[in-house]
Amino acid sequence: MNKRRAAVIIFSVLIAGFVLLQIIPTGSINPDFAFAGNPPVVTNVQWDSPQTEAIVRRACYDCHSNETRWPWYSWIAPVSWLVSYDVHGGRDEMNFSDLGRTGDLAEDIEEVLEKGEMPLPMYLLMHPEARLSSAEKETLVEGVRNTFGGDHGD
Repeated sequence: MNKRRAAVIIFSVLIAGFVLLQIIPTGSINPDFAFAGNPPVVTNVQWDSPQTEAIVRRACYDCHSNETRWPWYSWIAPVSWLVSYDVHGGRDEMNFSDLGRTGDLAEDIEEVLEKGEMPLPMYLLMHPEARLSSAEKETLVEGVRNTFGGDHGD
């Protein structure tokens, strides 16, 4: 078999495999993470300021709310599986659209921001607008404290 024919066969197999991946629903990998769009919003947070709300929506809402904006690549396997997994995991940790707790929310947010855990580095690759400056991080933490109460560090 010549090299050109081998390359065509390999390329064809890869394309066929990619096409077949598209018919595997997200939930078949893990039923807990089946793509179902966005559930209804249960909690409408009344943010302390439009600035806080703008920062939270830009940097947090895609994974931590029921108002996820699903980009084009979230419909293409196997990336769709990762996006769905991350969104469901984010909603399980904290969901601004269905708040079950608010007690130490500001402290939790401050901690993950200080450690650089959020927003996820993988998310920032595709969403550089979600990268927060130090001032935006401070505004966000103070805004969450003002919105939900909590220790102001006084």
